[in-house]
Amino acid sequence: MKKTLIVLLTVTSATLQAQEKLFTLEEAILGYHLRPETRFIAWQGDTDAFTYIEGEALVGESASAGEKREILTVEEVNRLLGARLRGFPEFSWLDDRVLCLRHQGKEYRVDVESKSLQATITYPRGAANLTYSKAAKRYAYTLENNLYCMDEEGNSFPVTSDKDKNIVNGQTVSRNEFGIDGGIFWSPDGKRLAFYRKDESRVGVFPLLDVMTRTGTAREIKYPMAGTDSERVSIGVYNIDSRQTCFLDANDFGDEQYLTNVTWSPTSDRLYVQVLNRGQDHMRLNSYDASTGKRLATLFEERAKTYVEPQHPLHFIDEKGERFIFTTNNRDGYFSLYLHDARGKLIKRLTPVAADVKFVAVDKAARHLYYLSSEVSPVEEHLFRLDMKTGKRARLTPDAGWHAVRLNASCTHFIDNYSNVNTPRVINLVATSGKETRRLLQAQNPFEGYATGEVSLGSIKADDGSDLYYRLVKPLHFDSTRAYPVIHYVYGGPHLQLVKNTWKASLSLWEMYMAQRGYVVFIMDNHGTPNRGKAFEEIIHRRCGQQEMADQLKGIDFLKSHPWVDPDRIGLHGWSYGGFMTISLIANHPEVYKVAVAGGPVIDWQWYEVMYGERYMDSPDENPEGYALTSLIPAAKNLKGKLLICQGLVDPVVVLQHSLRFLHACIEAGVQVDYFPYPRAEHNVAGRHRVHLMQKVTDYLDAVLKPR
Repeated sequence: MKKTLIVLLTVTSATLQAQEKLFTLEEAILGYHLRPETRFIAWQGDTDAFTYIEGEALVGESASAGEKREILTVEEVNRLLGARLRGFPEFSWLDDRVLCLRHQGKEYRVDVESKSLQATITYPRGAANLTYSKAAKRYAYTLENNLYCMDEEGNSFPVTSDKDKNIVNGQTVSRNEFGIDGGIFWSPDGKRLAFYRKDESRVGVFPLLDVMTRTGTAREIKYPMAGTDSERVSIGVYNIDSRQTCFLDANDFGDEQYLTNVTWSPTSDRLYVQVLNRGQDHMRLNSYDASTGKRLATLFEERAKTYVEPQHPLHFIDEKGERFIFTTNNRDGYFSLYLHDARGKLIKRLTPVAADVKFVAVDKAARHLYYLSSEVSPVEEHLFRLDMKTGKRARLTPDAGWHAVRLNASCTHFIDNYSNVNTPRVINLVATSGKETRRLLQAQNPFEGYATGEVSLGSIKADDGSDLYYRLVKPLHFDSTRAYPVIHYVYGGPHLQLVKNTWKASLSLWEMYMAQRGYVVFIMDNHGTPNRGKAFEEIIHRRCGQQEMADQLKGIDFLKSHPWVDPDRIGLHGWSYGGFMTISLIANHPEVYKVAVAGGPVIDWQWYEVMYGERYMDSPDENPEGYALTSLIPAAKNLKGKLLICQGLVDPVVVLQHSLRFLHACIEAGVQVDYFPYPRAEHNVAGRHRVHLMQKVTDYLDAVLKPR
């Protein structure tokens, strides 16, 4: 695997003397003008034309011919809608001729050739999870805990009618784990509607306190904690014509199993579901008869000593549903793509590379597979094309960096949106043949006119020899003969990669704000973070925080090896899993850190949700030693540095029990700690309230570390 090490010197010292404009904190949090220019580009139906907003109009271009044309202006939209819009509204293409505009709870369909209003659809008040089927010409949506259907004339009818609020239909389940991001699944022919049904009657409740009402209001949420009763999930299939529902015979592992990645066959007669046991170490891929719910077959099974984590649906590559692509990291150590026949028999591994890959598309002839891969470097993502027959593959994104792509329906062209440490953003139109590239956008440096420090992206070696990638921001007017204070920002948990070869190495503007004030800022991805293969991630299993701390301390040792780092002035900040890591580090290594701010921290994994917590820690009964080792309650007595904990008062993700129990442990131990709740915030503090939060974080760190 090719490794990359990129260093960016943002400005020279001479330039720094000439440019002294600095970020304000408000700019660092809300300053969209400091983010690289971008452009949303959408393919026009199944054609090779792409569209985007330019000024006061929606314009389009042909990928093959290259001519540019005006499709619809804001003035024409206002005439058609009877509105007074100042900018072009949210849009999508229904097909190559009909444009869907959404405004104030309505959908307007505009024929762009005749520039006439084809239809106006009013969404039901309070409707959520709207999902449209072009084949059915119907919408499905939820109101409170029930599921409804509506035709294009606005006529609605119920699919479910549960009065028990513990029964929830058509919404996401399993707290959005396992790749689940919705609860409504239309069949390709539009004749059936599959949906999740969640029974939370056995799930415990947790009270959230809304202090903004006259006398305060307790709002109870269902919260299944590790080791306690969880929700029971089933999948219903509603027949639009008969208005009857059957439920899938999915009872492989009892009533607290997980049903993930629901996939319809192209022929609409079968459903495929990945059924995972509650222990998350055994998965079965099952097929079901869509008309009866009967299980037809178990195509194959996957087991692991740690955990199996299905995150991706099947991708059928022919209209008859005879072959599909399956994604897993449980066979060869990396997320890879495997070709199977309809009976589940493995035909071949399509992507035999030592890197995580993601499915993008297969062309209509099923000749070429397109996928994103980190095989160039774990901090880069590139598009590849694979010949399904010969196995020959070609890299389609030659420029270094992290690439997001959108292929057209025929897979002849793609929109390539990328950046790297030195490049704010480039958007290209690229032919998949590799014979043509057309520049659509070249973003300018949004920091132009501001004095900024040096940003570098590099790696150090972990104890096992693997690379740990970091982002380092040096202070403004950096002087190698001085010793600077350090802000160590940490996340460290699964499913989030902080360090990438993107613009400024994925720098947050607050980091540059602090560097402008004289700090060294350091961020590193440790074991357990994604895009590095299964072994790199699952090393944290049953011992969350332990390997991660060892890795992060390697990073601190790396920093201390430089004379320009003051080893006596190192501070720490992190949120959520990063809050857990922040308190873990300052409590277990008080000799390293003098001050820390932890946001929304997990304190003890027994109080965290079943789905995520039991994957990485197993249940408290199965792993009592691990839960005792990773709990921060006993570590409270070790705290010596200054610690501030911030938390949203109505946080439904990391509930208040965590931080308040830690405060109690500090009180019992006679240890001083600071605490600041945000009364209206949930798990994250957003908008202008975030400016307040980051001012508090900055002030707290400054009080101990302030640059001299």
